[in-house]
Amino acid sequence: MAMHASDVTIVDCGIGNIKSVQRMFEAVDASARIVDDPADLHDARRLLLPGVGAFDAGMRALAQGWIEPLNRLVLERRIPVLGICLGMQLMCRRSEEGELPGLGWIAADVVEIDRGGNSALKLPHMGWAVVTAARPNPLVPSDEGEQRFYHVHRYRAVCDAPDDVLCTTTYGTTFVTGVQHDNILGLQFHPEKSHRFGMDVMRRFAALPC
Repeated sequence: MAMHASDVTIVDCGIGNIKSVQRMFEAVDASARIVDDPADLHDARRLLLPGVGAFDAGMRALAQGWIEPLNRLVLERRIPVLGICLGMQLMCRRSEEGELPGLGWIAADVVEIDRGGNSALKLPHMGWAVVTAARPNPLVPSDEGEQRFYHVHRYRAVCDAPDDVLCTTTYGTTFVTGVQHDNILGLQFHPEKSHRFGMDVMRRFAALPC
């Protein structure tokens, strides 16, 4: 199903693999524009916040004029927003990895993965893992069998409210790999690297009402 122009606006503040995310949206017939100037966010209908690297570096990048317009779109206009990998972690209040405060959109803190005492498990957690929906949600349905997504991370989100947990995976222990609070969604894994399962996620996000 073809979608309207500018279905998704991808935030490019220098911390994400932007082109691969855009290509994945194009693969599912959704148009995605890349914005590298906060002034160009004003007409966004859905936002994608990608990110790789360290937490404080990500927050310093967002502090270059991005935080106020993002808050306006997400918290006031309440348009759908999806954070990927570090992008999801930046939505939380804080991270053990850094010292700067996060965006605080999700009532959650970011902590190191608990390997459950199994020192043979390496960090970062890298590779494919089965993801299980924690509740009905718009991105990872619970009725489509086993779904596997590609992860690369050392840290995980811990939510205050169980209702904010979208999906989980297991590496030593079971942890949160997806969050949702109202219009705010985040995924620890990389849908843009997750083949058909990732394509389905991108398609569903691009079709969210806005």
